[in-house]
Amino acid sequence: MDFELPSEIDQIRDEIQRFGENEIEPVASKYDREEKYPQEVMDKAAEMGLMGAQIPVEYGGAGYSMLEAAIISEEMFAIDPGIALCLQSASFGADAIMEFGTEDQKAEYLEPIGTGEAVMGAAISEPHAGSDVSSISTEAEKDGDEYVINGNKMWITNGSVGDFFVVLCQTDPDAEGRYNGFSQIIVESDRDGFEADKITGKLGIRASDTAELIFDDVRVPEENLVGTPGMGFLQQMQFFDDTRTGVAAQGVGLARGAAERALEYAQEREQFGQPISEFQAIQHKIAEMFTDIEAARNLTYKAAWSVDQDEQITKLASMAKEYASRVAVDVANEAVQVHGGAGYVDDFDAERFYRDAKILQIYEG
Repeated sequence: MDFELPSEIDQIRDEIQRFGENEIEPVASKYDREEKYPQEVMDKAAEMGLMGAQIPVEYGGAGYSMLEAAIISEEMFAIDPGIALCLQSASFGADAIMEFGTEDQKAEYLEPIGTGEAVMGAAISEPHAGSDVSSISTEAEKDGDEYVINGNKMWITNGSVGDFFVVLCQTDPDAEGRYNGFSQIIVESDRDGFEADKITGKLGIRASDTAELIFDDVRVPEENLVGTPGMGFLQQMQFFDDTRTGVAAQGVGLARGAAERALEYAQEREQFGQPISEFQAIQHKIAEMFTDIEAARNLTYKAAWSVDQDEQITKLASMAKEYASRVAVDVANEAVQVHGGAGYVDDFDAERFYRDAKILQIYEG
């Protein structure tokens, strides 16, 4: 069993760390406070080739494996979870097109993502249907050579900034079986009848755009159908092994970022004539943080490696997602505790990491 990672991974880490120090850290608090999408950072990331990590090279992406993408995610989330999510979510929904899309769809929709010319999203959840995906009610009715879409989608990442979305719809409400009769359809945001209502006041990841999408007789050509009609739900379920592993990597990164900041603060903050890092109670906290992070990292890397081996790892991916997201919340909480009163204000990153952590236990089920 070899735990050593390829040297090119270290080069990727170094590149992301430099980008984070120069372009993300100086503005992270600003975008969080303003709940503003970091378009300027996105443009610079695109120039450096940091977009579309898992999109194949022939379609403008970097073509990274799941393990490589997990490591990239860890590095980004250790810098700032809000902006990191923006960078990574620019290709939300691309998996469906890569796996089931036509060559024309891949060329038209994937290439602009990898180059940073466009942002996409996956529109699945609805006001009444979150984890219960098969209860969605957004309908796409066939009318000649077009689909007419009506309904609402909720909590959609990139909702008000996305150029197009892979939308899960009911295309055959009378289909037998709970999981049949759904299809995935690409909808461009400039279509008549499409509206996005930005959601503000979020607890965390406030730089990341979230919106409600409204479809009012939105017409799209039948060529926008992704894959086989009626198989959209089953197509969607294939990707949860990937996406939950990705969230696990986010949790590892966020926890690491919070723990590193707690350690740095403990080494600088003095009480009773010495740094608080010299007190055994603080040492115990920090030791437990890094121990839990290492356990979460190994579970996450195993899940990512298994995805790359084309193994069926639903159980392992779910375990990694649940554990790493829980570690992120626990470590972020302890990081605030180490900071004391200073951790309760936004002068220090610990406060932001604490708020950002909770969503990891919620999205992706």
